[in-house]
Amino acid sequence: MTPEIHTAAFRTLDDIEDTALVQLVYVSSMTLSSRFSTTIFEEVESHARNYNQQQGITGTLCYGNGHFLQCIEGEKARVLTLIKRIYVDTRHKNIQVLLVQVIKQRSFSDWRMRLLFLERWLWSPATKKQAAQLSPFLPFSPHDWRPDHTELFLQVIKNFDTPPHINAAGITYNALGNMVRHVAAPHQAFLVIQGFLSVLLVAGLALLYV
Repeated sequence: MTPEIHTAAFRTLDDIEDTALVQLVYVSSMTLSSRFSTTIFEEVESHARNYNQQQGITGTLCYGNGHFLQCIEGEKARVLTLIKRIYVDTRHKNIQVLLVQVIKQRSFSDWRMRLLFLERWLWSPATKKQAAQLSPFLPFSPHDWRPDHTELFLQVIKNFDTPPHINAAGITYNALGNMVRHVAAPHQAFLVIQGFLSVLLVAGLALLYV
């Protein structure tokens, strides 16, 4: 799958110089095999650190409810080269471009591509309060977002002083989150809970027939 399926979205860049600063936002879904990988976010962060610094790419990566949303900023030619690489990455699927536009300045200046972890059901009350502005965007399901809704979301996360992401020192979890994160990566929490409930269901059914 290649960006050609989004010809209309990319047509706005046809007459723009390759060195122009652009912003591109896409969404995708995590594959089943990626859900079982405990190191997927470390792999993404490591790759972003090396590639983005070399190519002058900045932005942010959000994850929640099985979905990714990534904002990429940089020179037009380099952003389009990167999105082609992203389309052939087998760690995700259902890739859709939400927004592509020329910008005067970057909204995100960190080439490390910080990760925002948007699983509110695992956050502590303190973290939920900190991220109250995110409520209109949760549960996280960005595939149907309009461009104006996407831009509003980017503005909200840009203004966070201490974003609720996995590796931030300021993030705190509730009791369930603290229990789960000791046995699985954060994105696997739902799978762990589902597995636990399935075991309880099987045990309950077994007791009925004893």
